[in-house]
Amino acid sequence: MMLKLVYTIFIGVLLAIFVGVGIASFYPGPQYPEPPILLKLYKLPTEPPTDPTISAKLQKEQEVYDEVLKTFKEKMEKYNRDVSIISLIAAILILVISLTLFRQLLIIADGLLLGGVITLLYSVARVFGSGDDKLRFLVVSVGLAVALILGYLKFIEPSKNK
Repeated sequence: MMLKLVYTIFIGVLLAIFVGVGIASFYPGPQYPEPPILLKLYKLPTEPPTDPTISAKLQKEQEVYDEVLKTFKEKMEKYNRDVSIISLIAAILILVISLTLFRQLLIIADGLLLGGVITLLYSVARVFGSGDDKLRFLVVSVGLAVALILGYLKFIEPSKNK
């Protein structure tokens, strides 16, 4: 009995990791921009530059780097949105498969069900980095609806049939 529980948890966690690694492999996220050397140099705890030309150049590089960071943040929000949607679709597919195709193989169905739920949680977590309140609401609503439907199909419906 204990081994079956461990196996179910193992399948669920491994499936969620599989989805996350698959997304990262085939849809990699934007790379964090490297700060310019001059900014790295003067970020160290030293005296500010006394030469006004260096100070002006430092100011200019900081402004350019701030724009690069702003662009990165926008790309990262879009990436989080896309990953959330992809993982939400994957979670729903996994959950449907676990409740239909593997219904007779309980230990595998339960592992897939757990993996789908963990993937759904991953989707909800990623949507919080999207910066889109309406999408957050939509993903959380879908997550709640799926959880309620799953609870009904997995726990209430079988007890009615007995």
